[in-house]
Amino acid sequence: MKKTNLKHYVGVIALCTVLLASACSNGSSNTRASGNAAVVETSSTVQQTETAAVATTELSMDELVEFDDEDYNTEWSEDSSTKIVFSGTSASVTGAGAATGEGGSVSITEAGTYVLSGILNDGQLTVNVPDGKVHLILNGLELHNNDSAPLYIVEADKVVVTLQDGTENKLSDGTSYVYADATAEEPNAALYSKADLTINGTGKLTVVGNFNNGINSRDDLKLVSGTIAVKAVDDGVMGKDRVAALEGVKLTVEAGGDGVKATNAEEEGKGIIAIAGGMFDIASGNDALQAETSMLVNGGTFSLITGGGSVNGETYAEESGGWGGGQQVAPDAASTATGTDATATEDTSTSAKGLKAGTDIQVGGGTFKIDSADDAIHSNGNLTIAGGELMLTTGDDGIHADTAVTITGGKINITKSYEGIEGSIITLAGGEATVTASDDGVNVGGGNDGSSVNGRAGQNTITDGTHMLTITGGIYNVNATGDGLDSNGSIVMSGGTVTVSGPTKAGNGSIDYDGTFEMTGGYLIAAGSSGMVQSTSDTSTQQSVLMTFPQALDPRTMVRLEDSKGNAIATFAPLKTFQSIMISSPDLKQGSTYTIYSGGSSTGTETNGLYEGGEYTGGTKVVSFEITSAVTWVNESGVTTAQSGMGMGGGRGDMGGGERPMRGQGGQPPADGTVPEAAPQRTAGTGTQEQ
Repeated sequence: MKKTNLKHYVGVIALCTVLLASACSNGSSNTRASGNAAVVETSSTVQQTETAAVATTELSMDELVEFDDEDYNTEWSEDSSTKIVFSGTSASVTGAGAATGEGGSVSITEAGTYVLSGILNDGQLTVNVPDGKVHLILNGLELHNNDSAPLYIVEADKVVVTLQDGTENKLSDGTSYVYADATAEEPNAALYSKADLTINGTGKLTVVGNFNNGINSRDDLKLVSGTIAVKAVDDGVMGKDRVAALEGVKLTVEAGGDGVKATNAEEEGKGIIAIAGGMFDIASGNDALQAETSMLVNGGTFSLITGGGSVNGETYAEESGGWGGGQQVAPDAASTATGTDATATEDTSTSAKGLKAGTDIQVGGGTFKIDSADDAIHSNGNLTIAGGELMLTTGDDGIHADTAVTITGGKINITKSYEGIEGSIITLAGGEATVTASDDGVNVGGGNDGSSVNGRAGQNTITDGTHMLTITGGIYNVNATGDGLDSNGSIVMSGGTVTVSGPTKAGNGSIDYDGTFEMTGGYLIAAGSSGMVQSTSDTSTQQSVLMTFPQALDPRTMVRLEDSKGNAIATFAPLKTFQSIMISSPDLKQGSTYTIYSGGSSTGTETNGLYEGGEYTGGTKVVSFEITSAVTWVNESGVTTAQSGMGMGGGRGDMGGGERPMRGQGGQPPADGTVPEAAPQRTAGTGTQEQ
């Protein structure tokens, strides 16, 4: 028996999630050096002073989606089928199991195969076969009903709708329904089914829901193949228990409400969207893909526009601040919506997210282009990305989970967002991501998200508890107006490559954490303002250098760090104005001498400001210094001594806006927000500024 089981797809993604726990804490260090940059491919053992754990188990499903022979069956013959032909206001039936009614309506009451063709001006095809299986062949069919569903599956064990090759078929309804019972709420879609429904074939189907929804199955909805176009004033495609799709389907949806949704939140293992492949082009007023519980995507091509796109995103309160000679400027409290003032309950009627799920989202593959007014990808629980290519443009967060975000693979480009990647716990263990954010690039927060002006419904909620940003692998490039890497707990980095450009205002920092930042491996460059500057913790086993310049440097001004032999440790041209830069690399060694240059040019290969290979020329020597500790603070005069401090936070910080709690004691600047000058510990040499 031919059977395709989505358990395979689910299991692969879930296995990646389960194995992630060991990837975060074990493994050998394997650093690949290429020219000026070292890319750490796997992690070394992490000695964490604080632990943040999330149960990452396989999704809880009592019933996994299975595609059997009936779902794939498109065959029929005239000898074994009943033929139904519609002719405007009448219909003819040749064969058993169906009867005609008033105005050309037809009722099917027996199991079997029915071949449907012709046009019905105003009527209904009903299927009422308790415990029976019905196969409907749409062979050039057009049904319209002015005041109800043109195709109404009242009862059946299962109905398979086949779109005959080379045919175009259409179902449409009127703008109002007439119910025998005034309290009735069904049918409410042009294609309405109270039984399991499968659509297959290679023909075309157009569904127009002028009253409410387009396609609505109160059980399972399986999209195997065919070209399906749905236009609905409310939701486009619905499957109460689950919506499942395979690679043969091409679905286009234009909906005033949600594009595709599964709604069952009461029964365990239901309310699921599971997609193994296909093509999806969705423009929706609300969410594009919305699962009440879990969403699994292992492949497919997705073009999703929600709420009119990112141009319709919310306006957020901006913090005041500026360079001010490196002095920190406190935010204007009057212009910041706090978590208490702006808390709002999530309302799906105002939610315009790309992918949204109530408990879990797992993406193992696929190509996504999402332009959303709200979050591009949002889970009320956990979110895992293990593969795929994602281009996200959003009026709110790029990737958001109320609990945990885990990225183990894939290629992500967040071209516009308020906050790029956000969750209570974030683990970056692989893949590639470029993040552009008008506030924080990567934000580990807690509490209610109340940063939007006037507190829109549909705001995010972050789970309170232990917050941790863990980086063990991957390549991440962050361009942020707010904090670059922001953790309302601690940060642990043992592998990967991370670059940060921004912020430019003193009320934010390229790195911001409240606990500790344990750096044991990987490659990190963070350039931004100097008022809230933080480095890694002084208990880190990998060395870091933090350079503060006497004045702000223009965007794309190159900074070069070399060892005593002229070998490049880093060559980086930040994408934003900057006054400080922090560099941590496995190549930095205590007791060795290094030199920082500014300006100049490189013939190397550039990616988001980071150069690999090539020749560096034309730079001006700023300072030479010796590394004697885990964190070396440097200005143009030489090595300085950093002090512990605290600061007022900008951006969303703890997801409530307003003041940031007292910071941890490691890697802090002096209390006044500036790095004091000190006599250099060694002669800087040519090009070093004199005191």
